[in-house]
Amino acid sequence: MTDPRTVVVVGASVAGVRTAQSLRTEGFGGRIVLVGDEPDLPYDKPPLSKQFLAGCWSVERIALLTAEAAAAVGIELRLGVAAQRLDVAGRQVVLIDGSTIDYDAAVLATGAAARPAPWSATSGVHVLRSMADARALRDDLEVDRPVVIIGGGFIGAEVAATAHALGREVTVVDPLSAPIGRVVGREVGELFVDLHTRHGVTTKFGVGVESVEGEAGDLTVQLTDGSQLAAGTVVVGIGAVPNDGWLAGSGLLVDDGVVCDEHCRAVDAADVYAVGDVLRWFHPGHGEHVRVEHWTNAVESAAVVAHNIAHPEELRSHCPVEYVWSDQYDWKIQIVGRPVGATRHTLVGDLTSAHPRGAAVYTDDSGDLRGAVAVNWPKALLVCRRAVGAGASFDDVVAQLDRLSAAGAAPA
Repeated sequence: MTDPRTVVVVGASVAGVRTAQSLRTEGFGGRIVLVGDEPDLPYDKPPLSKQFLAGCWSVERIALLTAEAAAAVGIELRLGVAAQRLDVAGRQVVLIDGSTIDYDAAVLATGAAARPAPWSATSGVHVLRSMADARALRDDLEVDRPVVIIGGGFIGAEVAATAHALGREVTVVDPLSAPIGRVVGREVGELFVDLHTRHGVTTKFGVGVESVEGEAGDLTVQLTDGSQLAAGTVVVGIGAVPNDGWLAGSGLLVDDGVVCDEHCRAVDAADVYAVGDVLRWFHPGHGEHVRVEHWTNAVESAAVVAHNIAHPEELRSHCPVEYVWSDQYDWKIQIVGRPVGATRHTLVGDLTSAHPRGAAVYTDDSGDLRGAVAVNWPKALLVCRRAVGAGASFDDVVAQLDRLSAAGAAPA
């Protein structure tokens, strides 16, 4: 029997697309409408700072869903029109063109936006979050001019590696002395600073940016230590903010994302769900509400929500083991769990040789494994990911990795 319900998924990035697809694999037989504000067909975002930015991958290569594939499983696409308002009482999504879509369940998958640059340059300053952003930045990188990247986190580091591979002179600026240290701790973070240096990228860490002035091709970046950097292109990677502003008048509880229960349902509307970067949910394992900006969390929360809509009598909790990866220069970096907040760590392997392979594993006063950072060592990552999920002993995991390292397990 055909399900009479309609599910409207607002947001056509990976979280929204996977929700719509998973609804079908979970056996949902009702109507599914996927709404996206961009005119492009849905695409994957991690390659935007790497393969797509470098010109190595095409639009087709990063596609998440074609029009034909959507039609084949009965997913209606409403692309190029943003959602303007959510009418919770009336169970309607109001689009910016004035049209409305009635729903029985709404899934909010609007993700996050790059935090905008606070400086006044007229052109040549980029953020990187969308395909349009990547295309504009790629056009600027085709010209051989110095590139200054403000923000040394994952996006900044990945763009630095890509721009360097394109032959550009690159400088990365961040007010922290070891930017990745926010995630992996200062000591391990210093290894990431060295990674930039070894590849010929200049770092200005521990210093902030006062202003960016000029226009594309002739930009001046004024630093807080009184020095200046000349740039043809500036990339700003200073974080992201959830796209929840359109929900201001909905009555939903919004606090740095849509506040949800452990089943990813809005705490004040049982027929509204959130997934991906805009989701702030009660994590049973952490005992608090968290918001996670990781691709894997988007995919896993989408699977939970699709199941819970299709099978409301068998609700599942969203209790993932956090995981994120980053490709920088010749390093494949994989992070599992929560290294931040750990009180000590042990490094197994070697991250300073010509062919680095190693893992930093973290614990706190509990003695359990809290997280790990693996570089060019997928087998170690698999060990640690299982161990974090099982609440394994830190000492046992270190001993297991020591044995794995001694056995000479080659990186995949």
